[in-house]
Amino acid sequence: MPTRIASCTCGELSARVSGDPLRISICHCLNCQRRSGGPFAEQARFARQDVDIAGVSTAYVLTGDEGSRSTFHFCPRCGATVYYESEGLKDFITIPVGAFADPDFPAPQVSVYEQRMHKWVVPPPEAEHYF
Repeated sequence: MPTRIASCTCGELSARVSGDPLRISICHCLNCQRRSGGPFAEQARFARQDVDIAGVSTAYVLTGDEGSRSTFHFCPRCGATVYYESEGLKDFITIPVGAFADPDFPAPQVSVYEQRMHKWVVPPPEAEHYF
């Protein structure tokens, strides 16, 4: 079973995960664009029991386009988001893929809010596509 470590930029907040992600997705919604600083956000969902968090985080609650809320946990020193918890998904923890700093991380299986996708972005063709 693979073990991966996600961390903030300064290394004071981390998440050690055991096993493969249950879902890897990219989201093109405007909140994810603003939150990530990129044209989309990529995240991996893991079973909560497979994630071990170390360090102190500051939390920020963000309400999505459809009204659901997610609590983002970021490092109070460097500001990087390491994980988040979504309303209605209490058995899962989601981690931004960039926090793993792993170019071999598997490709996304799902692409959502494609109506807000930047025109030059090309999601993997085999991914599920939601507009």
